[in-house]
Amino acid sequence: MGELYGLLARRLEEAVRIDVRASNALIEDACQIAWIRLLRDRDQVHRETVMTWLVRTAVHEAFKLLRRDRRELSLEAAAEEAMPIARSPEATPLELCERGERLAALGRLPERQQRALWLHAFGLSYTEIARHEGCTTRTVERQLIRAREHIRGIQAQAA
Repeated sequence: MGELYGLLARRLEEAVRIDVRASNALIEDACQIAWIRLLRDRDQVHRETVMTWLVRTAVHEAFKLLRRDRRELSLEAAAEEAMPIARSPEATPLELCERGERLAALGRLPERQQRALWLHAFGLSYTEIARHEGCTTRTVERQLIRAREHIRGIQAQAA
């Protein structure tokens, strides 16, 4: 298998790049998934058709990864888009101080509540958050309620 990888890895990436327009990282991920699948299914793939099988599998995986990337919100991208709002030039020093206190309060929440609150703040629905976190919408609702109550308690103590 190592010899086969050495012979075909570069050609596989080139073949997938012809069929799929995507980043180098995504193409590499798709090709690696194809190689992993080949290891798993090596008894079912004939040596003469291995390159065709790898290309077809990697292209399929690349499209699957592209669909997933379009469907899921990148928190980094959303945070970068939100930064100009957080640093608006019209903010007074008092407003900036209050924002800092709210962010500090967020940092004291349990991690699960923080994630739910951030995802909701970025515009995700309860259903989308539940899918992302692997839980029910009711759990998301409870986590958000608890997070808000926790923040209110922290703010009441500070006041």
